[in-house]
Amino acid sequence: MRFLDWAVVVAYLVYVVWDGIRMTKHSGSAEGYFLANRSLPWWAVGLSVMATQMSAITLVGTTGQAYTDGMRFVQFYYGLPIAMVILCVTVVPFFYRANVFTAYEYLERRFDAKTRSLTSFCFLMSRGLGVGVVIAAPSVILSLVLGWSEVVTIFAIGLTTTVYTMIGGVQAVTWTDVKQMVIIFFGLSVVMFVIISQFPTGVSVGDGLHLAGSLGKLETVDFSFDLTEKYTIWSGVFAAMFLFLSYFGCDQSQVQRFLTAKSVSQGRTSLLMSAFLKIPMQFFILFIGIMVFVFYQFVTPPMVFNPVASAKVEGTAQYQALQANFDAAHGLRKQAALTFIDDQSEVNREAYVAADSTFNEARKNAVDHVKTTTSNSSFNDVNYVFPNFVIAYMPMGVIGLIIAAIFAAAMSSVSAELNALATATTIDFYRRHFNPDGTDRQMVRFGRFATFFWGFFACIVAMYATNLGSLIEVVNTFGSFFYGSLLGVFVLAIGVKRARSRGAFFGLMIGMASVWLASRFTNIEFLWFNVVGCVVTVVAGYLISITVSDTEQEREG
Repeated sequence: MRFLDWAVVVAYLVYVVWDGIRMTKHSGSAEGYFLANRSLPWWAVGLSVMATQMSAITLVGTTGQAYTDGMRFVQFYYGLPIAMVILCVTVVPFFYRANVFTAYEYLERRFDAKTRSLTSFCFLMSRGLGVGVVIAAPSVILSLVLGWSEVVTIFAIGLTTTVYTMIGGVQAVTWTDVKQMVIIFFGLSVVMFVIISQFPTGVSVGDGLHLAGSLGKLETVDFSFDLTEKYTIWSGVFAAMFLFLSYFGCDQSQVQRFLTAKSVSQGRTSLLMSAFLKIPMQFFILFIGIMVFVFYQFVTPPMVFNPVASAKVEGTAQYQALQANFDAAHGLRKQAALTFIDDQSEVNREAYVAADSTFNEARKNAVDHVKTTTSNSSFNDVNYVFPNFVIAYMPMGVIGLIIAAIFAAAMSSVSAELNALATATTIDFYRRHFNPDGTDRQMVRFGRFATFFWGFFACIVAMYATNLGSLIEVVNTFGSFFYGSLLGVFVLAIGVKRARSRGAFFGLMIGMASVWLASRFTNIEFLWFNVVGCVVTVVAGYLISITVSDTEQEREG
């Protein structure tokens, strides 16, 4: 990066830290630090909801996902509006009127302390792992830009954000999210403009979409019913709906957002805002990945997008042969693409598809060579596609803007999730089991300590996350091991009058065990884990509950 790029990044970092501290008000009390005294407007909460979910994973992982797999991933979000409407009718007014700090606090009132502790612990584990993946995404960018090791960049990003979150409370986090969303959307718009402006003369956006469409990259609906297929209309509308119901209705990082709203109606509106803006936003980000793919039809892409891995093997004789084969395959694909654009006949389409298949095989051979040479069977460079493109082809100043946007996405999500982790740790464990009569000052002090602990924990997780595949899939896979079963407990609590504490507790354990068994012994994709976990938890919890008499329930409660 050049001086102007560094200036943009440094100016952003200084501003966001200063603004976060400046906006820290009323954080001396527990309700002020963790819930902003329930005083925030719906539009700020709505943007914070979107910012919390839209981490740097969205910018780095989703664009790379689109480059390699096309637009199919957008089906993942088709169930979101349905889930949000259900939550607005049920969960939002329920939790708001219950006057709780955490979603799990209610479960003690409905069931018992051990059910509350177990569900909160499951949230802490799933979100602690998830925030580690969120930190890993921007570390990919900085390791590429600065030439640092990923470990150094992970701790630089993670601990810096942790310190900032410790100083402020949820109010500072929310208002910072609002400004960061503006930076993110502006940066993405600039990227789109620059990509299109660098298309070869005579190649329009329509031509590029025709190329992508001929390879199936623009497919947004797949009606095949196959539980082993990741993204179909069925997994998106049905299975993902279970994930979103759990994430936005049972996950403290999201529940805490709408609990900060001024009223029930404003909390509802904040969720509906996310429901109807999320799919267009995700479509736009995926579309950027498609445009990067089109750009590389005419400009030779890196054979391996991860420059660190590439540097380790590029001196070998086999790598040189692979590079020559790769360059030749790209040349043939480029010529086939131009021919197909000039004459969109079926013969030319088939020739282009065949050339693309040959190109993909050449790249696969190179990736396999990296895996073998470095003894890293899990190597995957999909997360390096977008950052590599930005560094190589964005003009001066724009690189700094994009890096700032990725920082904004990372910091907004990490700070919000660390605050939620600290809230659950403080309220559900410290106050409940160790210091029930603690003062507000003690609660806030422990909350800051918990923030630091989870920040450090997330950094450790991040060290192992970058080679697990597409980060946008990794974070949702982590969550899917817990979310369905957590949703099942809340279904028992709110919707099943006969449910008892013993049923809820053991139902949750059986539900999580069923998800593990499904992942271990079946080939169904991770989105369906949410359905399995929820259904098994509800059924097992109900069956166990009907064996518990009212006398036993009173004794256990």
